[in-house]
Amino acid sequence: MLYYPTLISIIEVIIVTVPVLLTVAFVTVAERKTMASMQRRLGPNVVGYYGLLQAFADALKLILKEYVSPTQANIVLFFLGPVITLIFSLLGYAVVPYGPGILYMLAVSSLATYGILLAGSLRSTAQLISYELILSSAILLVVLLSGSVAETNRAPFDLAEAESELVSGFMTEHAAVIFVFFFLAEYGSIVLICILNTMLFLGGYVLDYTMLSYLVNDILFLREVEIFNSPLLEGMVSGLTLGIKSCIMIFVFI
Repeated sequence: MLYYPTLISIIEVIIVTVPVLLTVAFVTVAERKTMASMQRRLGPNVVGYYGLLQAFADALKLILKEYVSPTQANIVLFFLGPVITLIFSLLGYAVVPYGPGILYMLAVSSLATYGILLAGSLRSTAQLISYELILSSAILLVVLLSGSVAETNRAPFDLAEAESELVSGFMTEHAAVIFVFFFLAEYGSIVLICILNTMLFLGGYVLDYTMLSYLVNDILFLREVEIFNSPLLEGMVSGLTLGIKSCIMIFVFI
């Protein structure tokens, strides 16, 4: 009996983590396809249907690569930085759909700075700290959106990454699985921030389907179908609504 709470906690972690990681995988594919369309290229189109499985091929390639580290580096801290960044990026999903837990989410996102600091990027840490004040004072959508873009190191606030000079910025020295941790943390934070913006400004999972309910009630035979009055259907509609609104916000980021 003592193992049941632990087992339930493990199952809950898996239920939250696996969809997040799958979402991150498809967000990366969507970003590459969007950029390719803007530049009149095809983008990834070989692995899977229309290139949808390209992210999994890239992940497998990075996992199979050899892990290297600088000779004089502290191996523990060198490995701990990306791990801390990924953990604190995923902890924010524990309070979705937020409510009273929004302060917890902001606090957890601030702690992710320590992972980048351990990885050796003082410039990126200074940037993250400077924009968190704007992120926590969510007064207007424009203010929060600009702070969110800076918090997730997206253009035009990608100074820490410096892609034109350093390819991946402070992540250049990392390889294999450790680089994947940084990658997952970055895009996981993007999805988390987009859900936050959706909950605060776009109505979250609330959908005004008053006209649809009137239409259903007017059709006599649909009154007898219990599924239209079930909490399961309501939950599915709410989740789908939140997902569609969040996808719109993710498109703004990419």
